[in-house]
Amino acid sequence: MTFHLEEELKKLPDQPGVYIMHDKNDAIIYIGKAVSLTKRVHQYFQASHNEGIKKAQMVKQIARFEYIVTDSELEALVLECNLIKEHRPKYNTMLRDDKTYPYIKVTLGEDFPRVLFARQLKKDKSKYFGPYTSSSAVKDTIDLLNKLYGLRTCSRRLPQDVKKERPCLNYHMKQCLAPCQDLVTKEDYRMRIERAVRFLNGEYQAVIQELEEKMKEASAGLKFEKAAEYRDLVNSIKKIAQKQKITDANDEDRDVIGLAKDGEDAVVQVFFIRNGKLIGREHFYMRIASEDAREQILTVFLKQYYAGTPFIPKLIMLPSAIEEQEVIEEWLSRRRGQKAYLTIPRKGMKEKLVELAIKNARLVLSQDKEKIKREEGRTIGALKEISGLLGLSGIVRVEAFDISNISGFQSVGSMVVYEKGKPCRSDYRKFRLKSVSGPDDYASMHEVLTRRFEHGIQEHEELHKKGISDSYGSFTKFPDLIMMDGGKGQVNIALRVLSELNLNIPVCGMVKDDKHRTRGLYYNNAEIPIDRSSEGFQLITRIQDEAHRFAIEYHRSLRSKGQVRSVLDEIPGIGPSRRKALMMRFASLDAIRSASVEDLADTPSMNMQAAKEVYRHFHSVDESADL
Repeated sequence: MTFHLEEELKKLPDQPGVYIMHDKNDAIIYIGKAVSLTKRVHQYFQASHNEGIKKAQMVKQIARFEYIVTDSELEALVLECNLIKEHRPKYNTMLRDDKTYPYIKVTLGEDFPRVLFARQLKKDKSKYFGPYTSSSAVKDTIDLLNKLYGLRTCSRRLPQDVKKERPCLNYHMKQCLAPCQDLVTKEDYRMRIERAVRFLNGEYQAVIQELEEKMKEASAGLKFEKAAEYRDLVNSIKKIAQKQKITDANDEDRDVIGLAKDGEDAVVQVFFIRNGKLIGREHFYMRIASEDAREQILTVFLKQYYAGTPFIPKLIMLPSAIEEQEVIEEWLSRRRGQKAYLTIPRKGMKEKLVELAIKNARLVLSQDKEKIKREEGRTIGALKEISGLLGLSGIVRVEAFDISNISGFQSVGSMVVYEKGKPCRSDYRKFRLKSVSGPDDYASMHEVLTRRFEHGIQEHEELHKKGISDSYGSFTKFPDLIMMDGGKGQVNIALRVLSELNLNIPVCGMVKDDKHRTRGLYYNNAEIPIDRSSEGFQLITRIQDEAHRFAIEYHRSLRSKGQVRSVLDEIPGIGPSRRKALMMRFASLDAIRSASVEDLADTPSMNMQAAKEVYRHFHSVDESADL
């Protein structure tokens, strides 16, 4: 469908909403929100309007745009956050991290509550503590509380399941009071849970005193190993308490944010303060344009980070002003369920906290800048190196294919995808061969490639009939380069499939030496040598290994489920024991095929009749023939 830019610009409404920019391949390259769609989108196409080099490059690639009208700017902001997180467009400033943080969950809605590890904060009757930045620290804390207060860790429904089963090992190890056996009252158990909650709120002193008393009792009773355990627990708690250096009389939850930027790199540092105590910190790398202002970077960070984290504190302290502060505050307040505030401290301890966060962000950026460059060298840089070797440009997405079959077992195929030099595992695909029997790699590869691209073409047509963008399809995104796990033969198979489907995609082969190691690339009927120490070579090896691993794992999973059968299973009279005996003696199907009837009959568990059946199967000998 032809897109007439001038006509479509005239149709834009003077209403709030989200606009979505597509390139010539229909990929989403930018998503933004606007108070007025017509005013904002028009700005991109005005020669006098300057939004920096990055936006100028983006505008050149816009082939069409679409938009979604909302009732308010706040709704547009929410929709923008969701769409950016879903599609991760090329020209949007993006968080490089996509993490979830652990919480400690106390299930107060249960008659006999538990202390659990959680990744999501839900609206239930439980009490949550966190978020924390260290999963191991959370698990250690939970383990400490369970042992200290004899709390249950099982998922039994209590009191309904009382005495239905025997107590678990924790009871016998004296680490659980066994409420499942009705050995502790609900009141006594609740008292222990309350003490655990006080501990999580930072009241360590009572726990330390209790443990020190137990340590003295154990020592007086000459139970020195037990006393040493209590001593170690005391030391662990003191270390936890020692880390809580930052305190606040208001005991309020807050996030303190610092920012450092250098060229196209930025780091945002976040301090998590809960109940007035610093419980942890985390830093986030961001992909930015060199001309991006600090207020723009902070605005993007707030929208992307708080759209994904389940906990929003009452107060978020910023190093400088941001764009759209009022609407973002309103959005955060709605997500929190209570009022949330954005503030820029100007004096006192709060200002020092922000300065500390900025200092930490600068430190991380300076220390990790080389690390970031090395990572980009391993990924984007390596892809550029491969592009240069092949004389191609604009390679972003690479698909590699492999076939797995073991001793005649049914073949399976794998497709792995790398984008910008990194694996895109959500786009990996598996294929069970339908039209090929036996170990025929060329025929198997022809089937796999045909199915992959026919599916993509069909899906593209179905989506366009419904007026839906290709970006919503799972097979519609075609690669910029196909890499085959082999040389000329494999490449020619791929080129034949593409020709049959009228597709034009570059194909290269990963050529191996006599020791099955990659030595170069086969492209345009020539073998291209490649430096083994280069990042491009390392990326090729990783892609090749990943395609092979994915195929092997799929094949193994099918075999473990009994879904893939051996060629020997098709021969009358050959069951599991005879099949195993034949494979142990001859090691391969070729060896079995070459064996005489006498050699086959001489195999343990085989007899002459079974040997003749095997020989007939591999040599197409009629049953009436004398052997």
